[in-house]
Amino acid sequence: MNTDNNKAHNTDADNSAVPETLKQKIYHIIFEASTPMAKGFDLSLIVLILLSVALVMLDSVQAIHEQWHRELYIIEWGFTIIFTIEYLLRLYSIGKPLKYATSFFGLVDLLCIIPTYLSLFIVGAEVFLVVRLLRVLRVFRILRLLHYVGEATALAKAMQASRRKITVFILTVLTMVTVFGSLMYLVEGPEGGYTSIPRSIYWAIVTLTTVGYGDITPQTNFGQFLSSIVMIMGYAVIAVPTGIVTVELSNTMRRHMHLVCHGCGEEGHDADADYCKLCGTELSRRDGRSRHLKPMPLPDRQNSQPDEESGENNPDAASKDEPPTTQKPV
Repeated sequence: MNTDNNKAHNTDADNSAVPETLKQKIYHIIFEASTPMAKGFDLSLIVLILLSVALVMLDSVQAIHEQWHRELYIIEWGFTIIFTIEYLLRLYSIGKPLKYATSFFGLVDLLCIIPTYLSLFIVGAEVFLVVRLLRVLRVFRILRLLHYVGEATALAKAMQASRRKITVFILTVLTMVTVFGSLMYLVEGPEGGYTSIPRSIYWAIVTLTTVGYGDITPQTNFGQFLSSIVMIMGYAVIAVPTGIVTVELSNTMRRHMHLVCHGCGEEGHDADADYCKLCGTELSRRDGRSRHLKPMPLPDRQNSQPDEESGENNPDAASKDEPPTTQKPV
């Protein structure tokens, strides 16, 4: 036991003796949040993202655009330069730059800075329409906030796990609106505004989702009774997908931790995973805690294991349970 403690102490001393390189320091600041400097970087970047998106919104107001266009243009270039430097630092510090550059967040990072540079080279009469499109594309910067919301990964996993149930639910809803739309077409007919079955299905969708535009309304008593049933069923329909996603989200939160890959930046690995499922790099937790957490055994297995071990692996213990046999004197 003392030998193991000495080895661990020596290993920690060796690791602390090795100086951290500049590349590793940049990685810990940008991709992790276990140090005050890393947390400050994340908060500063979130503020810049929100300010840049607010700038795009203000520039779309005609009065502000006419009066402050030059100032907003200079500030926009300042944001673009900052995000460009941050993107290059991400590629420099990550273990596999190409893997990160082709990932979802890598493409979003690139999409945030490309429009401003493209606006320098696009000329011609159509430039105003293109610049308007590029201004809309710059709003994608808000997607970068998902870097710092760990629950976003768990929510995506829950949606993926419940996709089959949701698919069955959607097919059921489509069947219901088809049946109700066909019945309403037979009851009301073209005289009541239900000129065809597709238009009647449109009414059923609007009524079942409790939107109720009011452009088509039933006139007969039976049609109004049928529409009342559809509206009441609409409240029950809303609760079904919510319950499905909530259950899967709860299961996902128990199965996954905030594990981040040094190589490609992938998150949301299994709780007992030691290596990335995409690139094979060793994993580490974003919050700096120990990542080697194993799921607790179930209570029934916890109670049954000591009994099995005592009976199978310890024959002496089994023999103690048997009543002692006395030998009769001959």
